[in-house]
This record gives sequence, structure tokens and C-alpha cells, in this order.
Amino acid sequence: MKKCLIVVDYQNDFVTGSLGFEKAEQLDGRIADKIEKYRNDGWEIVFTFDTHEENYLHTNEGRNLPVEHCIKGTDGHKLYGRTAEMLKERDKCFFKPSFGSAELFEYLKSKKFDKVELCGVVTNICVISNAVLSKTALPEAEVSVDSTCVASNDDNLNKSALDVMQSLQINVF
Repeated sequence: MKKCLIVVDYQNDFVTGSLGFEKAEQLDGRIADKIEKYRNDGWEIVFTFDTHEENYLHTNEGRNLPVEHCIKGTDGHKLYGRTAEMLKERDKCFFKPSFGSAELFEYLKSKKFDKVELCGVVTNICVISNAVLSKTALPEAEVSVDSTCVASNDDNLNKSALDVMQSLQINVF
């Protein structure tokens, strides 16, 4: 059985930087432990990086969320904490200019994983986007989200996103 863990946007700017929030910081140990366990169990580990250019404020997203974040080449773009230490050279990384990753979608389709799990931030934006992409790329795979390893800066939106994912036959546990 081919298994993949997707660590979504666990970057400095979403944890302690310009869009950081306390609940994101609390995920670090749980995500790092999950990566270590799953890697030891033979899972493939992939990472997504929210990635913007200097012109971010002039993009559609920047006009709707006018807070510079995850600018390529800055500390805010880098992975956070213990999770950053878990990144290995062999891990696939996807640098995405928006919420979901078209490149990740194609990669998942080509690899034909049987099981995909997502963790990271922000639940109601990038986690849900990439979970839906995963389910679309692999309609027969078990796609799941560990609710203890995702967070949003808004508890209501976090719960709503988890509920929507569950309604899309994404296993939320």
C-alpha cells in the first residue's frame, strides 16, 4: 500500500510571522512526531509551501488579503520549528502561488497513492484546498485529515472546514 503525508504550509509566517497565530505554534510537536512516525513506517512525506513574490500586494490574493507573507527568499517562507528539522533532501516540495497546488494534483495522480493524509495550516484555506485536490486526483484513495494537526486563526472556520471535508468523503479524525 502506497501512503503519503502532505504537510501543508507549516511556514514561519503562518506560525509566528505576519499571519501567525497561537494554535499554529502548538501544532509543531504533533506534526514533527507524525512525520517521524510515518517516515519510519514507509510513508512518503511531501511539503507544500505558500510562495509569493515581491509583487504580492498587487496580485488578486494580495488585494483580498493585504498582508505580505511567505515571500520567496525570506525567513517567513521557511518551514517552522521542529517540523523544519524533519525535512529531508528526498522529500518532494511543492511551491504554490495560491491555495491549492496544481503540481501536487498531477504528482498524486502519477503516484497512485492508496492513502493520503494532510496536516498543517490554515485549515479553511490551504488545507481544505489541497485535501479536495487530493481527493479529486485519487478518488479511490483514502484521503484523511488529522484534526489535531491542523489549525485556523478562526475556530468556527476551522470546524466548518473540517465539516465540509467530511461531507466530501475526506476522513476527518
